[in-house]
Amino acid sequence: MIDVAGLRVMKAIADEGSFTAAALALGYSQPAVSQMVRRLEQRAGTALVDRVGRTVRLTEAGASLARRAGDVLAAIDAAEEEVAAIAGLRAGRVRLAAFPSASATLVPKALALVKQRYPDVEVSFTEAEPAQSLASLRAGECDLAIAFSYAGTDVGRGEEDLDLFETRHLLDDEVLLALPLTHRLRDEPVIDITALRDEKWIAGCPRCRGHLLSMCATAEFTPSVAFETEDYVAVAGLVAAGLGVALIPDLIVRTAHHPDIITRQVRPASRRQIVAVTTPDLQRVPAVAATLDALGEIAASSDLAPTYPQGDLDYYL
Repeated sequence: MIDVAGLRVMKAIADEGSFTAAALALGYSQPAVSQMVRRLEQRAGTALVDRVGRTVRLTEAGASLARRAGDVLAAIDAAEEEVAAIAGLRAGRVRLAAFPSASATLVPKALALVKQRYPDVEVSFTEAEPAQSLASLRAGECDLAIAFSYAGTDVGRGEEDLDLFETRHLLDDEVLLALPLTHRLRDEPVIDITALRDEKWIAGCPRCRGHLLSMCATAEFTPSVAFETEDYVAVAGLVAAGLGVALIPDLIVRTAHHPDIITRQVRPASRRQIVAVTTPDLQRVPAVAATLDALGEIAASSDLAPTYPQGDLDYYL
């Protein structure tokens, strides 16, 4: 097998005209150059240089190798520079997928932080619910996914093999009850879900809809789901029109606030866990690690602190 060091020696001999001059150009000793040429000849199975006294001429095979060496070494040098740029965060690409409420709150601030710190790192973004983003991560179609799960369920919900992934906790997001302004329970700061057994419900994404059904089952009733939509602006509009009540995570309340709805804590209290998910190998890629760090910083910042009173929440847990 022809190695890179051997290629550099053959090109230097062709350029400089002798072993001594080639050694000087490369910073090697002359015996080291001779030894490398002999080893290269053994691997090639033919003579590469013709030594006549102090004169060194390349054989046809040696000349061919030296001629090709320029292009090969240039490509290797370019690859090394590109890798060094990626490792030094002077370049790099991250493909990020996140669910809608995270994409409207957590993601923009984190990507702005990455851009500020590493202007040459490119982060592309796709909006996707957890099932889709985790499938994309497993298929190699994205590098980093932001997903969520409710209490008592894992992030993959059996849809993905979580042993393949590395997860980083970002924040806990409180689930709130959304009511129309005229609702009979509007003055209650905390509302027991059993008081809502006769209400019409508006359900969100499949994962959120499953959480609603689970909470109501624990309270020994089946909710009457009148509307289903993954668009939380539509959910807020339906609630505001008095067509039902809904469970809405706090991150969504921040981005889809409607002046004609109110939010209240619900008993039993519930949170969803928001996590960043990647693979063990991708976690070691500098651009991915930098994006993970930015997401963690923004999630911990005061901008994303819970809007509910923490003391009251702890009381009802």
